[in-house]
Amino acid sequence: MARPVPELILASASPRRAELLSQLGVSCLIRPANIDEKLLENELAQDYVRRLAEEKSEASAEQEALAVLAADTVVVSSGEILGKPENAEDARRMLWRLSGGWHEVYTGIALRAKGLQSAVVVSRVKFKTLSEEEIDRYLTTPEPFDKAGAYGIQGLGALFVERIEGSYSNVMGLPLFETEALFARSGLSLWQFRDEERDCEN
Repeated sequence: MARPVPELILASASPRRAELLSQLGVSCLIRPANIDEKLLENELAQDYVRRLAEEKSEASAEQEALAVLAADTVVVSSGEILGKPENAEDARRMLWRLSGGWHEVYTGIALRAKGLQSAVVVSRVKFKTLSEEEIDRYLTTPEPFDKAGAYGIQGLGALFVERIEGSYSNVMGLPLFETEALFARSGLSLWQFRDEERDCEN
C-alpha cells in the first residue's frame, strides 16, 4: 500500500540536504527537479543560486504538498563560480584554486508555501595550503565529485578547512537557521514536519 504524500517536498537530489532535515526529525518526500542549470551570461553567484532554487521549487511542486523546499549551492573563489567538477582533473583544478585562501559558499533557498519565499546565504571558508599528496589522496575517494567546489565539509574535506565565517550548514548545502526563517515568513515551521517514524524518503 502506497504511503500518503508527506506535506513537505524536498526538491533536491542532495543526500546532505536530506540528512540535515532528517537530523531534525523532519519527514519529507524527495523530488529532485529536472531543470536547466546553465549559468546565464554575466549572472552573479547570488542571482544564480536564487534563480535555480526558485525554479527547482516550482518544477517539483505537488498539489498535495503543503510546502516545497529547494536549494542550490555554489562555491566562489576570486570571482569564479565553481559548481560540481566534471571529472578528476577539474576537481584537482578546483582544489588547487581553493588551497591556502578564502572562498565563499553561496546557497539559494526557496520555499513555495502560500506563495514564494526565497533567500541567499553566504559563508566564508578558509582552506589550509594543500599538498599534492593530499589532493591526490582526496581524489581517490568519491567525495569530491558530487559537490560544489569539489569538497565536502561534513566528510574528509573537513581536514582542509582552517576556519569558517557564517553558517556551517550552509556550507553543507542547506542553511538551517535561514530555512526556518523562510518557513516562519510563510506562517509555518520545520517543527510541524517532524515525524519520529519517517525520515526524508524517495
